[in-house]
Amino acid sequence: MKNRITELLNIEYPIIQGAMQYLSRSELAIAVSNAGGLGTIPAMTFRTPEELREEIQTIKKHTNKPFAVNISMLPEVVINELTMKFVEVIIEEKVPVVETSGRSPQELVPLFKENNIKHIHKVSSIRHAKKAQELGVDAVTIVGFECGGHPGMDDVSSSILFAKASEELTIPVIGGGGICDGKSFYGAMSLGIDGVVIGTRFLMSEEVKTSEVYHKTVLELNENDTTLILRSLNNAMRVADNKQAEKILKMEEENAGLSELLPIISGIKTYQAILSGDTDNAQLVVGQNIGRIHSVESVEDIMSELVSGFNKQHSKMTSLVK
Repeated sequence: MKNRITELLNIEYPIIQGAMQYLSRSELAIAVSNAGGLGTIPAMTFRTPEELREEIQTIKKHTNKPFAVNISMLPEVVINELTMKFVEVIIEEKVPVVETSGRSPQELVPLFKENNIKHIHKVSSIRHAKKAQELGVDAVTIVGFECGGHPGMDDVSSSILFAKASEELTIPVIGGGGICDGKSFYGAMSLGIDGVVIGTRFLMSEEVKTSEVYHKTVLELNENDTTLILRSLNNAMRVADNKQAEKILKMEEENAGLSELLPIISGIKTYQAILSGDTDNAQLVVGQNIGRIHSVESVEDIMSELVSGFNKQHSKMTSLVK
């Protein structure tokens, strides 16, 4: 496939693997990049800049294909000094692509441009996408209501955002939310976007190393088994509707503040619970498309189906035109 995103990022297919804290590590990113997509690791998984550097160097040892590092800049949680140290490592290691998210990347845009690093900024609304374009980012990712993780506060579906963003922006647009196979990949691209970001489908891959209980638990979920937490912090997060989510929602109903919620919503705490198989006490971040995912596959097989399914759907749609 060839379009603005494949040419900008120097990848074979316009498929970007979403950054999933603690779960999308080098093994997943390497596999996605080697299969022709863009593998991504999240900087905030690492406690120190040197840990991030080691992970980047591991990726570079196992692939000569482009990959990305995500920098989440949620103002309530992330210390700006640490963010800037991660940026220094990214520049020193000549990471080809960076994805920022969480708040305005204004101070980072010139740094990435000076160092010839392609810069994608993730948003959940058209207004923020336009602002990112004004700042000079190379592309935007826009995610809709059904996506796992942070879908924003506007509750607008992916299909509306994809079509509108592609009409109103001039830079390449990547879309996320609801995409898990070739059919949904084709549907998303037909709305005018230049690429897709996929999280939940890659979570259910062999390259994501967790407990068997985790994969089994998530595969049993359907499209009605997710909920939005952290709306009270103006930072909605879509997760599985389990005991942990119920606990957080109850605390929010009782007007718990950030200081009370932070120990409960800790990412490392959730990761440890996942590794131990205690999925009831973890925020299981998944999109509504989990209802269409039924097995754990290798990244190679997932990527193969995305492309073959896309082509199959394309043939079906073109057969309608007489």
